Amino acid sequence: MNQLIAVVGMSGSGKSIATNYLEDKGWTKLYFGGITYKLMEEAGIDRTPDGKSEKEFREKLRKEHGPECYAKFLEPDIKEALTKGNVVLDGLYSWYEYQYLIKRFPNLKLVCIVVDKELRYERVGNREERPFSRDDIRYRDITEIENLAKGGPIAFADYFLFNNGSLEDYHKRLLEILEDIKIHEGEK
Repeated sequence: MNQLIAVVGMSGSGKSIATNYLEDKGWTKLYFGGITYKLMEEAGIDRTPDGKSEKEFREKLRKEHGPECYAKFLEPDIKEALTKGNVVLDGLYSWYEYQYLIKRFPNLKLVCIVVDKELRYERVGNREERPFSRDDIRYRDITEIENLAKGGPIAFADYFLFNNGSLEDYHKRLLEILEDIKIHEGEK
């Protein structure tokens, strides 16, 4: 059976590092945020540099289609991709999305990327794409926890990958996790 992993964590923890690494290793990466961009384009809504239009659109989608709507929208793509190989999900944010997916894909594993908060804030402030000020990232953390139930998948993760050290250590731990998942899937 092909593997299905969702990489979760707070903004700036290093989720994209894991999902890009797995994509480079031949996994199919499915990005929840891509749904927003696709549907905005279809609706003729422009993306704004400050991200406000995307935020408003995401909130509208969740209000109209339910808090698990991103999982619903992505479900057909996940099914198709799993027929071809391993799949990594980038951007599963909420407990509602997780609950929806685990009922349909019981082999789904959550891998949570964790980094010390001060280091994460520093990295987010210094990144080239979408840098945030310390106040902005703190505000985003709080709103994602309160409004999206983001803490659920993080707390309930099957595996934790700590991202305070080197990229080499990060990749090594990710490969250990994949091997452990493979071993346990084989035992079923």
